[in-house]
Amino acid sequence: MNAPVRFRLMTVAIAAAGSLALTACSGGGSVPGSPAESASLTVGLIAEPTNLDIRHTSGAALEQALIGNVYEGLVARAIDGDQVVPALAESWEVSDDALTYTFHLADGVSFHDGSPMTSADALASLTTVKSDPSVNNHAVLADAADISAPDESTITITLDAPNQNFLFALTGPAGLVLPAEDDTDRRTAANGTGPFTLDSWSRGDALSLVRNEDYWGEPAGVAEVSFVYFGDQAALVSGGRDGSVDAMPAIDPELSSQLSGEFTIVEATTTDKFILAFNSAAAPLDDVRVREALRRAIDHDAILAAVGAAEPLFGPIPPLDPGYEDLAGIVPHDPEGARKLLAEAGVEDLSLELTISNHYGPRLPTLLVSAFADIGVALEVNTVEFATWLSDVHDPSTRRDWQLSIVNHVEPRDFSTWTDPDYYYAIHDEAVLTAVQERYAEAMAEIDQDASAELLAEAAQLVAEWHPADWLYVRQDVIAVAPGVTGFPTAATSTRLPLAGVTVER
Repeated sequence: MNAPVRFRLMTVAIAAAGSLALTACSGGGSVPGSPAESASLTVGLIAEPTNLDIRHTSGAALEQALIGNVYEGLVARAIDGDQVVPALAESWEVSDDALTYTFHLADGVSFHDGSPMTSADALASLTTVKSDPSVNNHAVLADAADISAPDESTITITLDAPNQNFLFALTGPAGLVLPAEDDTDRRTAANGTGPFTLDSWSRGDALSLVRNEDYWGEPAGVAEVSFVYFGDQAALVSGGRDGSVDAMPAIDPELSSQLSGEFTIVEATTTDKFILAFNSAAAPLDDVRVREALRRAIDHDAILAAVGAAEPLFGPIPPLDPGYEDLAGIVPHDPEGARKLLAEAGVEDLSLELTISNHYGPRLPTLLVSAFADIGVALEVNTVEFATWLSDVHDPSTRRDWQLSIVNHVEPRDFSTWTDPDYYYAIHDEAVLTAVQERYAEAMAEIDQDASAELLAEAAQLVAEWHPADWLYVRQDVIAVAPGVTGFPTAATSTRLPLAGVTVER
């Protein structure tokens, strides 16, 4: 048997690996060229949270702004987006059988209201996730055999089976520690332990954070952060050009040239998967031949050329995640083969509707309209507000009879969605779904990382061969950062923007 694995705080070098270091002398400050403690940072974004309740509201925009800034968990994602590093737990051990995780909490941690954070708060937070199905990431802890607090600085979680992804899953909402006794209305306010406190939120405009002067760790490098939300990419870039924005992750590659010379532009790999999902529960998309035909009609090279900053993807696992394999051979660009498949399925004069959120723009729908027209399929584009997309497509309680949908799934290691029979792009073939579920379960129960990744790759191939969707591409992040800004994150910024390490010269 191997000795229990013990983890301690990782070096600053790892944490800095995914940040952009830019220094330049600008006006202000008592020492030219040095960071100003009173400086503010303005970050321009497009996607805004619908509310601030990190417990009950899902969405990358909420996690992007609040996790690592206002709220913290037992563990966190390193700034490179891939490694798991200590947070409120300064160290942890994993038992030989990979079932028991023992977390040792950091000393001197307090919530923003001044109350001390103890294992009682961590126990209450984790127990709530386990017991309440309405809480985000409930599934992460739902089957935990036991969660306990042996003393004021220790938390122990015992699983009923090994889970290769467990520590990484705790970097999300499931692992956050909130006060055990707290009446904060989290929809509009926050009481976390992070390096920033929530100052204000003006929906449709901006979310403002201020430095937590009583933070238990290293103090934030800037006094204030403002996330300013723009209606579209053109407005976002204009905000950069007029000097009102210091940093902009996820800008449109076609517009990035407008910022050249004024900003440093970098590209970074993400797990942002642009997925064209098919509603395989209803005709004609319940026929696998129709779904495969639509995939064969799509020219992925043309999409990559049009998007500009992207990588090809032909299956549910992106290159940064365990289990990735290039599955391009499953569906080559083959319009003639697509026409034959439609003929075999007895489909003629097919018309379909694509539902897409209005913040994605017309580029992808235009390409798909042309590609499908080439095989005799008429595609009508239904552009809606994102809230409407959530209601009509994503939410099982309000879902309508949608047919095709495009959305950017930004979450890393989210293969489990393909095992969910109630998810909007669920696999509606019992035998295939069962096979995928079983292979995924085997992968999560496998202690060896390489063996787990091989099982994930097998599950991914099963999904791709059933054609429940087409994976259009993986987005590359195009990030613009103004001179004088140092330490801005450049990895996985769609889901995390930890800004405590950023400094600004003024």
